[in-house]
Amino acid sequence: MIKVYTSSVLEAPADAVWAQVRDFNGLPKWTPFVAESRIEGGLAADKIGCVRNFRLKDGGTIREQLLTLSDYDYQCSYSILESPMGVSNYVATLKLTPVTDGNRTFAEWWAEFDCAPERERELAQNIGQGVFQAAFDSLKNLLRK
Repeated sequence: MIKVYTSSVLEAPADAVWAQVRDFNGLPKWTPFVAESRIEGGLAADKIGCVRNFRLKDGGTIREQLLTLSDYDYQCSYSILESPMGVSNYVATLKLTPVTDGNRTFAEWWAEFDCAPERERELAQNIGQGVFQAAFDSLKNLLRK
């Protein structure tokens, strides 16, 4: 099993950041790589167990299931059900921590998954930088407005 971890400091209070990332169906609003998203079965986007089905701007489709959501801890976890990435047993967590010095937010995003050994380095780079860090950078720009 491989673990990918990315962290960043966002120049906005945790409540403002959480308002963006809490919506499990909101990826198109705050990530640069998701074209559209929908929650399957008409469930609410904050219902544990709901499944988001989204299309990437490159055409790929991913289905993910919400496992946990805590407004108190500013944290959510999800698993990938279907993906073109070639991963299995994928579980990721996004956590925000208020930084009281300057009213900023420490953001952490990590994932653990299995994949073919020869793809570990490539997937770690793609997920860590191409997904997690790219999303943090996009959030920084969004919150700056």
